[in-house]
Amino acid sequence: MASPSQRESQRLFDYFAIIGLSPDASLEPDHLQGEVVVLPPLERSYKGRVLGYYPDHAPTAMPFDHHAVQMLCLPRGLQFRTQKHVLEPRFHPFLVTKEDGSRAYGFAYVFFEEVNSKQICTAMHTLQSVYLTEMSSSHAKASSGATPSRDTRSLPRQFRLSAPKSPAALHFYDITKDQLFVTKCIALVGQHPYVLSARKFLKGLYRFFIQCESSGVSLESHVYNLLYEVPAPPPGRCVAFSCVGRMHICYRPTSHEVPLFEYSLRDFFMGLGVESVVQLLTCVLLENQVILVSSDYDKLMLVAESISALIFPFVWQHVYVPILPTSLHHFLDAPVPFIMGLQCAQDSRDTIQIPNEANLCLVDVDEGTVEVPEDLPQFPHRSDFVQELTQLLHKWDIPSGKLDRFDFRNLNEHHSQYKYRRRRKFSWSHDSDSGVSSTEGSMCGSHSSITSLPSTTVASSTSPSHGISNSSRIPYLDPLNLSPQLREITAIAKKAGVYEFDEADRIRKEKDGDILDELKFTNAVREVFLNRFVHMFCAYDHFVIQPSCQETDMEQWLSCRESMQNFDKATFLSDQPEAHLPFLSRFIESQMFTTLVDNKILSNWGKHDTNLRIFDLRIRLLRERYDDSLVRTPSYEPCTTIRETEQILEKRLSHIDYRAPAPQPMDPQAESCTQFNPGHFPLLDRIALNKEPHNKKRSSHAWRRRERQERHLEHTGLTSDQRDRVMHDVKAKLQPKLADMSPAHMAQTNWKFVEQLLRECKTRTKRMLVEKMGSEAVELGHGEGSLVGVEENTLIASLCDLLERVWAHGLQSKQGKSALWSHLLNYQELEECSDSSKPINPNFLSPVPHNTAPKISSLSPLSEMLMSLKMGNISGLGSLACQLANNFDLSTMALETESAPASPTKSPSNTNSLRKKSLQERWPSDRSIEKRSKQSESGVPSLRPLPISVTFDMRNVLAMTEIKTHIGYARAWVRLSLEKKVLSKHLTSLLSDSELLRNLYKRYAFLRCDDEKEQFLSYLLSLNAVDYFCYTNTYTSTIVPYRVVIFPSRKSSGASTSANAWVSLGGTIGQTNNIPVPRGQVELVFQHKNLGLLTTLRIGHDNTGMSPKWMVEHVLVRNEVTGHTWKFPCGRWLGRGIDDGSLERILVGELVPCHVTSDDLVESCRTPPRCRSPNVPGPRRSDLRLSIPDIQQHLGDSVNNLVKYFYKPEKERGSLTLLLCGDFGLVCCLEQVFSYGFKSTRFFGKNLYLWDYFERMHQHFEVVLREEMEREQLTGIGKDSQHYTLTSMAEFVSLVSRINASSSQLGKDDKFQLFVCLAARAHLLHRIMLPLHRSPVTSHMYEEHAYLRDPQLVKDLINVLSALNEFDIVLESSLTRGID
Repeated sequence: MASPSQRESQRLFDYFAIIGLSPDASLEPDHLQGEVVVLPPLERSYKGRVLGYYPDHAPTAMPFDHHAVQMLCLPRGLQFRTQKHVLEPRFHPFLVTKEDGSRAYGFAYVFFEEVNSKQICTAMHTLQSVYLTEMSSSHAKASSGATPSRDTRSLPRQFRLSAPKSPAALHFYDITKDQLFVTKCIALVGQHPYVLSARKFLKGLYRFFIQCESSGVSLESHVYNLLYEVPAPPPGRCVAFSCVGRMHICYRPTSHEVPLFEYSLRDFFMGLGVESVVQLLTCVLLENQVILVSSDYDKLMLVAESISALIFPFVWQHVYVPILPTSLHHFLDAPVPFIMGLQCAQDSRDTIQIPNEANLCLVDVDEGTVEVPEDLPQFPHRSDFVQELTQLLHKWDIPSGKLDRFDFRNLNEHHSQYKYRRRRKFSWSHDSDSGVSSTEGSMCGSHSSITSLPSTTVASSTSPSHGISNSSRIPYLDPLNLSPQLREITAIAKKAGVYEFDEADRIRKEKDGDILDELKFTNAVREVFLNRFVHMFCAYDHFVIQPSCQETDMEQWLSCRESMQNFDKATFLSDQPEAHLPFLSRFIESQMFTTLVDNKILSNWGKHDTNLRIFDLRIRLLRERYDDSLVRTPSYEPCTTIRETEQILEKRLSHIDYRAPAPQPMDPQAESCTQFNPGHFPLLDRIALNKEPHNKKRSSHAWRRRERQERHLEHTGLTSDQRDRVMHDVKAKLQPKLADMSPAHMAQTNWKFVEQLLRECKTRTKRMLVEKMGSEAVELGHGEGSLVGVEENTLIASLCDLLERVWAHGLQSKQGKSALWSHLLNYQELEECSDSSKPINPNFLSPVPHNTAPKISSLSPLSEMLMSLKMGNISGLGSLACQLANNFDLSTMALETESAPASPTKSPSNTNSLRKKSLQERWPSDRSIEKRSKQSESGVPSLRPLPISVTFDMRNVLAMTEIKTHIGYARAWVRLSLEKKVLSKHLTSLLSDSELLRNLYKRYAFLRCDDEKEQFLSYLLSLNAVDYFCYTNTYTSTIVPYRVVIFPSRKSSGASTSANAWVSLGGTIGQTNNIPVPRGQVELVFQHKNLGLLTTLRIGHDNTGMSPKWMVEHVLVRNEVTGHTWKFPCGRWLGRGIDDGSLERILVGELVPCHVTSDDLVESCRTPPRCRSPNVPGPRRSDLRLSIPDIQQHLGDSVNNLVKYFYKPEKERGSLTLLLCGDFGLVCCLEQVFSYGFKSTRFFGKNLYLWDYFERMHQHFEVVLREEMEREQLTGIGKDSQHYTLTSMAEFVSLVSRINASSSQLGKDDKFQLFVCLAARAHLLHRIMLPLHRSPVTSHMYEEHAYLRDPQLVKDLINVLSALNEFDIVLESSLTRGID
């Protein structure tokens, strides 16, 4: 209850309060409970007050809040009942949250006591008479317009009181016959959420009050003992104290354990089920709006508090109102995330109108159902997670789904499954706020919570559900609920020793063993959830962008926090499996994850968050378990810490650290147990309960010693086992260092680790190859069961982790989070310094004073280099390296013994030198590739090859704006090198500088072991056997430069154009707008957001100028970062009045193999293509003479390829565009079908194209459809037999019209290609063939032996094309631009 600046309370509870009806007050309606409507007086709410609280002030707690405690102890206000109701006491916790974020935990026990005040009874009788009069007058007005009846009753039929069990009789108060009871509450308030302790004490105190006859210990003694003599247990300690005659044990977790939580997760899972819990968890983590609906406040708080605890270490940062008061129902319209609870009775559910929000999650707690948003992504490893939770529930004999109790309940209820009406506003029914139902009649009925809160307090009533179903609870055997005769018999039986009142409470009381089992189950569930988050974010800290604490203070960082990016999201997502990206990409944008990252940064200035400390400790333990600096677990890892934490819990509860003294009799003047009327809980002695105890020394010397030890462990963040391990490591450091060992001892010490790295490298490269080869690798015998389901993205991330471990082994001093990137930066610095072609950078020069000689450093250049590396000063490394290279023989400066690797500058007979030479000669020199072939003609386009170097790729990576950390740069560089198939080559170049290796790494480092390094590079070289696109497909938002080279015809007539030309690229990720080509140029470079793997290119012009006609042979497009080059053959004219009159061509490209050099590629593009656009690989139609069997064979192969495409796993699929429009694709094969026997040549006029035939068919089908429509209008009878054919004709006409209307710039062959693609998507191809075959247009435009005029061939064609009907073909937007 204290603010962050206050000291934590050392007491278990701070205040004891009594809330109820003031003896001097009159009946005052509680208007905060909703609008006043016509209700029976017994169903109305009345104002209560805090009758007393003790002590007046607790030193370490905030002041007692009368208003909040009164409203939350009696959330329904004062309730009056008679002996006809079931007067069952109820316990519920609640929570008070102040504006400064401080919290107070309250616990209320509500019961009924008899009203002896005649004034109150008379007032209630008067209200009852007024109510009956109003109801009688309203009934008379309602029946005045009806036919007069002889019935002279003054009340409606439903208010007849003759039936004693009728609802009206239940809520009718007769002052002469009925006993009147009113609610009263005793409560505890403190800073610790000890729900079980509070419930046990309040129940016991109430039981003691009921049984109190003569006792030496009074109510004041028990309350005084709890408030003053029972301390709150320190972290990791256990305290036992007397709960009104019964011993109770409470404990407190340490700082490296999950926080204290005493709600029943057993009831939580029994009420919702595992599937619904995981769905609700996903919605909460993604910060959707969550509405909980239930008839019981206990269930609402149970669900809200449980799901808030299960998202640990994350904390809900938005509006949190588990019980929404009636006056705050407008909060539901708030456009912010929230968790709110609505109380609604079962019989009024159909009146609820839920706001219709796209991100709303609706939880029906009573029915155990969860309605989630439509676009809700799947929780990572959801099926495995659900299976693990289900197995855990079965282990504890807990049903994993909804209970059978719901079926039992439904048998006794008349209402059926209801549906919510989603609207913007709520329709509130006061019937649901009455607090009493006609069947239950107790406080378990429906009621709204408080309707207004003070401006300084945000309060919400809370209560855990101890047994989900109210109907299943055994009624509390309260003597006040019994009739006077039964009460006398009970008293006689108690005096005779025949009846023991505790026996009735024993049925409902939890045993200590049951409490321990409940705590064990709660611990197991929380460990499973925490384990999932630990594995999901085991490497999150490597992507946190830490500020420089030396240059930035905390206040300065907080002031500019909103404008800073603190997490490298792009790199983090690049390491995740593709299936998890929809969830993770949204979650890392949430406020709860941002807060966790902020807390991680704030820990640099000493502000340590408890949740973050526990989370980081679990991650550290996981890394120690895997012995990995960056843990990568692609498969699902179940929780393994349950048993360990259970043992800690058992050990702690079995060993009591402190036993509080038992309550002692107080001053006889303060004994009030016999001074109050029986059945009325008295006000306690205020003076006695405000006296502080004289002896505040509660703990023994052993406790204080253990407490100091525990605080030391909390400060260091270690467990006792970890402390022992640290001490062992400290002792190990006293042993001789590796530098003092002999070479043999050093090799033996590091052999295990080096061998482990080699084995991991071999295993991971093999896994990557097998995953990429897919089924082919399995057929060759390389498949393993452990490889199934492991994604390529995860395997590459594991390879990046392995490289980081290799580069981190044996470092002289760590310079950053990424050892690989630090090495690369040092290498780049030396390369730039040694590059003689670049001008001297003045930043590398030191100023020399005039008339003075240069100052000679007292340190040698090599020592200065080492000092710079240790101090993190990389900027001066280049000048030192130059000085070393120019003035010193590095071979003579070696610091190693003779067993160390020798310098490559030594004798050629040295074996190390020979080995190094083999590494350098693995590839030919880059200069041979950069040679430009002599051009015999001027103006011929060329494509200069990209440089292949480590620094060139580093510059491309450094240009990526979405990456913010060294870890991110290193991963991007590895992915880029892997995609370019130069990873092994780059690492060989990086490791070729042996002097840099000596300066950066110790002698025993992995990178200094030549044999192992050679094997390591050979394993990486094997990855060049397969194609990876891990850079292109991962960094989808990065800006990429593209180079476009157009190869026009070498003939002077079509080599250039006077028109304004343009190009447009389309890929697997996106497409560009029209990009203008500079006039008179055939090469351009532009930057655009990553397009993915290129598939299509549109090229065209506006047909302006004197000579717009342009003959384009090929177009080359190269990604200037990855070096991938696509070739787009064209071989067609652009311009009106030539070829097919096209001003725009759609070209389909194919990726050029990496072994094809730039010179060979350019040379092939200077000659006319063997194929032409749009069906790229198909030969010219005039040169092709395929037979009918060949056409059928090619068509069958193209359809089979499409079918195989859809049956393959998504990661193994290629390009659908290529299968449709590529080498003997569907478009090419159907062109051969339609071209066979086509009369394209004309003696007079232009030659005909296939699109001319389609336009003729379009006109013919329009006539047929028009005639059929007119015939049907005249006769009124349609031909059902032709309905299928007419529908196909109509679709054909519509599709051709759309293509002509939206693609006026396209040529006729391009329109034919577009028609085939769109018809295949609409499943129209097989349906239109028969109408085309029967059309007279076909007989006119085709020869007798044509393919389309043969009935059997057409029938076979229909059967082949029908195989595509079961697949949904999704076309790229670049193909359908302007149509869709």
